[in-house]
Formats: sequence, C-alpha cells, structure tokens
Amino acid sequence: MSTKKAASGSIFQSLRENLSYDLLSGFLVSLIALPLSLGIASASGFPPLMGVLTAIIGGIVIAFFAGSELTIKGPAAGLIVIVAGAVEELGNGNAELGWHLALGVGVVAALLQVLAGQFKAAKIADFFPIAAVHGLLASIGIIIISKQIHLLLGIAPSMLKDAHTGKGLEPLELLEMIPHSLANLTPSIAAVGVICLVVLFGLPMVKSGLFRKIPPALIALVLAIPLGIVFHLAPDMKDLAGKDLKPMVHVESILDHLGVQVSFAAATNPSMLPSFIKYVVMFFLVGSLETVISAKAIDLLDPNKGKSDHSKDLRAVGIGNTISAILGGLPMISEIARSSANLGNGAKSRWANFFHGVFLLIYVLALYQVINMVPVAALSAMLVFVGYRLASPKEFVHMWHLGIEQFIIFFTTIVVTLSTDLLVGISAGIIVNLIFHLVNGAPFGSLFKSGITVSEPNSNTIVIEVKNAALFVHNVTTNGILNNLESGKNVLVLLGETKLVDHSYLDNLHRFVDDYENEGGKVAIVGLDHHKKLSSHPLAARVNPDISLELLTIS
Repeated sequence: MSTKKAASGSIFQSLRENLSYDLLSGFLVSLIALPLSLGIASASGFPPLMGVLTAIIGGIVIAFFAGSELTIKGPAAGLIVIVAGAVEELGNGNAELGWHLALGVGVVAALLQVLAGQFKAAKIADFFPIAAVHGLLASIGIIIISKQIHLLLGIAPSMLKDAHTGKGLEPLELLEMIPHSLANLTPSIAAVGVICLVVLFGLPMVKSGLFRKIPPALIALVLAIPLGIVFHLAPDMKDLAGKDLKPMVHVESILDHLGVQVSFAAATNPSMLPSFIKYVVMFFLVGSLETVISAKAIDLLDPNKGKSDHSKDLRAVGIGNTISAILGGLPMISEIARSSANLGNGAKSRWANFFHGVFLLIYVLALYQVINMVPVAALSAMLVFVGYRLASPKEFVHMWHLGIEQFIIFFTTIVVTLSTDLLVGISAGIIVNLIFHLVNGAPFGSLFKSGITVSEPNSNTIVIEVKNAALFVHNVTTNGILNNLESGKNVLVLLGETKLVDHSYLDNLHRFVDDYENEGGKVAIVGLDHHKKLSSHPLAARVNPDISLELLTIS
C-alpha cells in the first residue's frame, strides 16, 4: 500500500492493513529513541525523563495531526545547544529554575509554530542557503561533542562551568579543555564511554545481516548496564578533588512528574525579556527549519514517493510542543535519524510513530528502575556519535566539492556560531552568501526581487523564464509558482538570461524536477550552456560571463 493511499484513506483501515509493518517498526524505533531521548534531555539541562515524555507525546498524541506519514516526532540533538543555552541563561546557573523558565519559551515558540503552519508559512524554510544550513548543523554537532566528550571521560559536571559565574563554559573553551580532561579522566567512567563509542562507530562497519538489523545505540545501551556494574559505577561517586561525578542516569516514575511545569516569569521580567525573546526566535526558527527539512528528506527517501504537507506537519509539531512544554518536556521536531530508521524498517503509515510512543510509555512505566542503571557515559557516547555525524569530515569534503564559495559560507557559519550563537551564525552565513552573489555579478536589485515569468504557449507546455539571477532568496517565490503547476505537462525552465545561478537554487530546481516527473510530467532546464561552473560538482553555482551587469541593471 502506498503512503499516499495511507494518507488519504481511513486511518483505521490503514491500521488493519499495515499493523505488522508499523508495529514492528514502532518497536525498533522506540529502542533507538529511548537512550537518545534520555541523553538529549540530560544534555539540554532537562530531567532525563522529560526527553522520553516528549517522544511519547510526539508519538501517541501528534501522530494523528501530522502532515507526514513516516516521520517520527521527538526531541532532537540539533536543539540541544539552544535549549541548554536557555536553561543556563534564564536560570542564571540554576538548572531547576532554568528548566521551568525555558518551558515558557517553548510554549510561546510552539504557538508561533501552530500559527506558521496555519498560515502555510513552512515555505520560509526554502529561503535559507544550503551551505549555511549545513554549517549550522555542523556547528551544533561540534558544540554537542565539546561538552559530551568531558562527561564521557568522567569529568565532574561542575568542572564544565565558570568558577565565578556558575554558567557553562563556551564551546571554544570546552574544546580547549579536552587535553586537560584526557589527562584527568576517571578510568571506570571513561572505560564505559569508550567501549560504547567503539560499539557505535564499529557496528555500522560490520557486514553481518544480524548486526545490521540491531540498532547500535540499543547494543551500546544494553552493554553499558553490565559494564557499569563491572566497573562499580555508583550514583554517589566523586573524583579525586571530591567533586560529584553523577555517573548514573536518575529518573523516577513518569506518574510522579505529570503536571504543569511551565513558568512564564522570564516573559514578565524586564531584565530577562530580551533573552526570552531571543530564545523564542531560536526555538521557533531552528525547530521549524529542522522539521521541514526532515520531512522533505523523508519524502525523497520514501519508495512510494509520498508527499508531506509541510505546513500541516509544522502545525502538528507546534501542537505537540505546546503540550510538551506545559508538562515539562523538550521541544520536538520531525527527527531525521529516527524517521530514516522508521522508513528502513518498512513502516507504511503514521501508526509506526504512534506505536513508537506506546512502547516508550511502557518502558518508563515498567522499566524506570532499569533505566536508572544506565551510565551517563553511555548516553554521552551516543551524543558524541550524533554530533560526529552532524559535523562529519564528509560534510566538509562535500562542501569543498560544491565550490570554494560554498565552503567559505559553510565554514563562516560554523566559526561565527561557535564564537557567538546560532542566530548570529546563520545570519553570517546568509550575509557571506549575498556578498558572493554581488561579487559574482548578480544585480543588486536581484537580491530583493525575482525575475521569473510564466507563460503557456500551448495547452501542454509551460515555459518558466528566469532573468537577471537565480538565487537562494528566490526559492520561496519560485516554489510558490512550481508547486502550483498543473501536473502532467511539459515544463521548460529557461535560465539563459541569468548572470548567476547559485547552488541552492539549482538544488531546489532539481528536487522539483524529481517530484514533477514522478507525477508524470516532463521538465527540461535549458540555457546553461554559456554559464561557467564554479566547481566540478553537477549542482555547482554558475556564472555567465557573456552577460554584462550593466545590461541587467538597465533591463
């Protein structure tokens, strides 16, 4: 049964037809989600159980509101940096207070997501240049590693804070501290963390069919519990200086924590209001961007070529985040890694997300005492692995192959983010990209206005002509046109009168070609014969040296 049929038909008919597929996938995904949800919550400054609560809400409640069939809703590593920053800054070093105040941020940002989904604003995600988005994700990965590597080695959490202010050290400070942590590690904790790292990095290389079916995170989790016993890890361990190590996860029954946890005190305090607004923007912007990007990625991977309603999905995530934040949970997104696993497990419908939530609920109701036996080093190892995948050397190589200008945009975003914060980082990437456009000959006016026109010379042909420049800033307008084209036609895209066609625009255009031709239409992109590619990559930016800037400006 195709994803489209599952989306349009009776949801209970879908349950009957796909029960075995979705039940199995939901179970397998829950095994991945449990340790990651615990780890993400801990790294974010939230009680570990709240990460699982978020995933439970994302599965059991939100599965039926979602605009995508196969995405898994839950907390994401990509938001750790923002959430932890909110807890730290709003709580002024007091994690308990910061948690409650960050929940107020979460509620407001979630309501903005509901409104954005309602008004079909998910298309704004098309605005951001690809290199800057990849730079943002890579910087998040580096920041995650910068903190979690110390906990993996058995360094007391108090050592990762400024001795005078009590606030967490900045990412660059944490990176500089790695040699010190290696020299002062706690052997028993580090042994557990390193063994889990070996499992996480090593198992994907094993070709055995059996091992390929078992999530490495699950094997690391199962292995970590007896390792903690062997190495005598205990909740009250201290380092040589007498500082608390906190080597074990601590959770209680979820029933003991149900209730309203949110506080809006930061929004009503004039001295805290600027920070409150800043984190509302970051929660909303990054969470929404990751949700839409993940849903798009899963659509591309879906063998049945299902097409998500991104605005509906964003609205559903907003509803889930509102409920989650009120009850004490993290912000959720359509999470790409768990969604990819869901697809790979053979899931057919949204019921897989629902079952993943049900299994998580069973775990925290019946097995929370077992969860308390999980070493923190194991969760840190999982997050280091996640951070590595976000900032993989392959990402740097890929961006280099796209062209030197794309690599500079990517690298600038990383450096500025590590030195400041995510909003400044992504803004820096966008500004550098715009500067490159001007240097490469794009008319200044093209940064603000798209030169796209549409005509139909006959009943079976649509001609789309782009003049002046085809840039990432035009993707929103261009997609508004492309997504409303009648299917099954012959579409001709003319780019011959452009001075510059950038990578993000070309990538977006080729995604449209795939989608449109999957629905029976034909698309031809012409007019690039005289453009010079800025790298050897098929989707590299291109400049037409035969078109003068003066002519474009006059026209």
